[in-house]
Amino acid sequence: MLATEPEGAHAVAAFDGHELIAAGLVAPDPARRLGAWRVRGMATKAAARGRGAGTAVLAALVDHARAAGARSVWCNVRTPARSLYERAGFRTISDEFELPSIGPHFVMELTLAKSAHNRGGDSRYGPTKDATGGPTGQSRRGD
Repeated sequence: MLATEPEGAHAVAAFDGHELIAAGLVAPDPARRLGAWRVRGMATKAAARGRGAGTAVLAALVDHARAAGARSVWCNVRTPARSLYERAGFRTISDEFELPSIGPHFVMELTLAKSAHNRGGDSRYGPTKDATGGPTGQSRRGD
């Protein structure tokens, strides 16, 4: 997926041992206002949901966008995942809509404060990996 994303896209993944359990991408969105970034491709394996991996990946993506100067982060959110984004401070800015073959979604947005920095994640997690293998945030370790 990273190859089809805009220039400057950043990927983050969470692992349980050697198993990839969650991933996402964030990139500048030149089609929106200056400083807007978009989260795409967020996914967590069904068996890993509710354990914090998605929360950790989202936090690392937002932290990366903030560090790169983003003023806001937005995304199309599947209706069942809406609470994950709300807990991260995102607000709903659209009515529910249907994406063909994918299901119901909302557009959500997080406005970034200039003084905010690295929200990190839960202390039970170890470092996530960016697309180059470097540490970026937090991810779930094996139980």
